[in-house]
Amino acid sequence: MDLVSIEEIRDAASRVKGVAVRTPLLAQGWAPLWLKPESLQPIGAFKVRGAYNAIAALTEDRRARGVVAFSSGNHAQAVAYSAKRFGIPAVILIPDVAPRAKVEATKALGAEVIEVPIDAQESSALAVAEERGLTMIPPFDHRDVIAGQGTVGLEIAEDLPDAGVVLVPLSGGGLASGVGTAIKALLPDAKVIGVEPELAADTAEGLRAGRRIEWPMDMRARTSADGLRAQPSDLTFAHLQSVLDDVITVSEEEIRDAVRALAHRARLVAEPSGATATAAFLSHRDALPPGKVVSVVSGGNLDPATLADLLA
Repeated sequence: MDLVSIEEIRDAASRVKGVAVRTPLLAQGWAPLWLKPESLQPIGAFKVRGAYNAIAALTEDRRARGVVAFSSGNHAQAVAYSAKRFGIPAVILIPDVAPRAKVEATKALGAEVIEVPIDAQESSALAVAEERGLTMIPPFDHRDVIAGQGTVGLEIAEDLPDAGVVLVPLSGGGLASGVGTAIKALLPDAKVIGVEPELAADTAEGLRAGRRIEWPMDMRARTSADGLRAQPSDLTFAHLQSVLDDVITVSEEEIRDAVRALAHRARLVAEPSGATATAAFLSHRDALPPGKVVSVVSGGNLDPATLADLLA
């Protein structure tokens, strides 16, 4: 399979410049850990990079007709935000169990939101795309989306060229595919490690088996990390096989501990999905290779009540 190249990621960086925030690397006293706080993006998560790059890469005619997407929340907001920047219509299919904060934030960005059962998101989005002539912007199964997410890795390599380990949350695999591609191209000696919740560890099992393994949605939906309930596509799984050196799984309690630690020690609000990579460092540091570690804090969108519960 033809994988995304570092040149595509560099092209994406030029497109998203001035739209996606170039987030800093933060050293917060957890030596040798640096945090990459994608929670500071304008929509609170890294997803704006891939969504904006994919929309920017469309022809003017296709873009003007509008876009459609399906997402549990962060990709939804990213597509809505990007569409608003371009002044085009956006329709977002969101599962009816998504956190209300993410649903309301997507609506506030001007997108038309349609709530559907969690297992009907993609099929419903495809139907809307065909009916209205809109272009689908998938959450991860798309070269331009992967390239956009890869700009996270590009920045890490530029800002910490002696990084030894990069920890990346794993779900559909777009972020880990893009980050891994950039890191392997620019820092070939660095290790890229994916991090999954134990309750949604289909990718870890699949990589051990050498093939994609599907877990039923009701199993993956058990994790509090609602942004990590997706499964890789053929495209992202091929990237993950190529760029990941290992996968670490973390428990629900380890994720909660990481949310609390990021809030109290780093002054960062992280949703459970965004805290998983940091959970791997805090709870499984002995399993990591030596060297400077970068943890991607992928997002910080969650309901106030959920945050209060996590911090209690």
